[in-house]
Amino acid sequence: MRFLPVRDDALLIELDDLDQTLALVDALGRDPIAGVGELIPGARTLLVHYRPSTVTPARIVASVRGRDLTARSSAQSRLVEIRVRYDGEDLADVAAILGVSEEALVAMHTGGDYSVGFTGFAPGFGYLSGGHPALDVPRRPTPRTRIPAGSVALAGTFSGIYPRESPGGWQLIGTTDSVLWDLARDRPALLEPGDRVRFVDVTGAGRADVAGVAVSPGAAAPAVSPVAAAPALEVLSPGLLTVLEDLGRAGFASLGVSASGALDTVSLRAANRLAGNPVGTAGLEILLGGLRVRARGDVVVALAGAPTPLTVTGRRPRSPAFGTTFALEEGDELTVGALGVGARNTGARSYLVVRGGFAVEPVLGSLSTDLLSGLGPDPLREGTVLPVRESPTGVVDPFAGNPLVDLLAAATDPDGAVVLDVVAGPRTDWFTADALDDLGRQEWTVTPRSNRVGLRLAGNPLERVITGELPSEGTVSGAIQLPPDGQPVLFLADHPLTGGYPVIGAVATHHLHLAGQLPTGARIRFRPLGAFAEHSASSPVTDVPVTDAPVPDSREVPR
Repeated sequence: MRFLPVRDDALLIELDDLDQTLALVDALGRDPIAGVGELIPGARTLLVHYRPSTVTPARIVASVRGRDLTARSSAQSRLVEIRVRYDGEDLADVAAILGVSEEALVAMHTGGDYSVGFTGFAPGFGYLSGGHPALDVPRRPTPRTRIPAGSVALAGTFSGIYPRESPGGWQLIGTTDSVLWDLARDRPALLEPGDRVRFVDVTGAGRADVAGVAVSPGAAAPAVSPVAAAPALEVLSPGLLTVLEDLGRAGFASLGVSASGALDTVSLRAANRLAGNPVGTAGLEILLGGLRVRARGDVVVALAGAPTPLTVTGRRPRSPAFGTTFALEEGDELTVGALGVGARNTGARSYLVVRGGFAVEPVLGSLSTDLLSGLGPDPLREGTVLPVRESPTGVVDPFAGNPLVDLLAAATDPDGAVVLDVVAGPRTDWFTADALDDLGRQEWTVTPRSNRVGLRLAGNPLERVITGELPSEGTVSGAIQLPPDGQPVLFLADHPLTGGYPVIGAVATHHLHLAGQLPTGARIRFRPLGAFAEHSASSPVTDVPVTDAPVPDSREVPR
């Protein structure tokens, strides 16, 4: 085994193959390690989240090395047939890579059963192993930004089906009408680990659903009432993008569901302290301002994050100070002004909370909107009405203020670039010896193709020395992933659970909220916290990371 650093609260265990990985998952399920949170299996790796205040990497290494990796739980497998139209954009290219005809490629893909080894990337996405041994193809050099739902694809030795429209770098060979993820079903995921899958060629047959599985739009978002009893906030204009976010949904990695949640948890917590709410209460994440809402009944609101001018019109017109708590009376309209992004770093996202929180039904225990998976409430639109819960009896903290401005200022260098601390690993050794230095010595620019899934960065490309395919493995928020074009993608809260491009390092937990505040055009410098080094059982057990912010248990307060 190898034990590779991932972030200051996560490590990656590299094993021989998928069977060993799943055996280790079973072993840790039977006898867990105190302080260890969610486990995310990959093709031959296991991503382990842990609480640094409870357990060190050295203790995890010592415990795991003694585990029996031969015992597996015996669950009866289920056979699922997937009807496929082999009409994918990459069908001809994949056939050429393999040196076969398109007809032969289809015959190879439908010639045997597959097994769902693990899930990841997105809810309902299963990694299917056991196909024809010749089906081993590279990912695309540059991932697509949009792949249609139902696309059947290949990467390495795995097959997979995209549950919904999303970015991705797999080679597309066909399409299916099967619904991979539907919260209305008893089993939301059509494919779960251990299931067997058989592909059936129905090219030219038109729509053909999996027997017994009804077609639906996919993950159901909770309805937000168009008419709600007071108190409530009515959206008059949502701005560029406004979404509901809390601290995320934990404990569903086995279904391929990532935590998601607010990109800047520090600002969300500060806003809730101002309002007297529990710090994890869901609020509105507003991108670059522009939100306008009307109060239905009397409500108390607070804002933190990227500072923007506020205007209240109504019986008592006024301009409340940002980073404070104030009341809205029946009929008052609050405008969160457009955010000017200039030379001074002030952030890109503001957080508005109401005392009591919003009375919206959670999805898998969270109100967070996950743009990659489609889970949670839809982004706000004109006419949306958000009911407000009865005010709590919590303590208002008027001194919570708005910490973001000072935190950004402290992290900005004299040239105006935001400096983010980086933990090297897990695949730093896939790059040249100077690559980590090259990552840190240059400036990277956030491009317009960025979103809540990740920041796509532009700069001098980093060079790999290992150019082969990386079997899919777990990823974390803050991971700096390098596709073959050498241009980094910095994962944010809505990132996929697993990925197949090597990660050279990850932003440390105490700077994740700053990464989530960077707009298009922002400049970044990465500061590696040390050289890449594998974990071992002989590492000092007192070597616990010290950060500028609390490091939560990934099972309780996911980032």
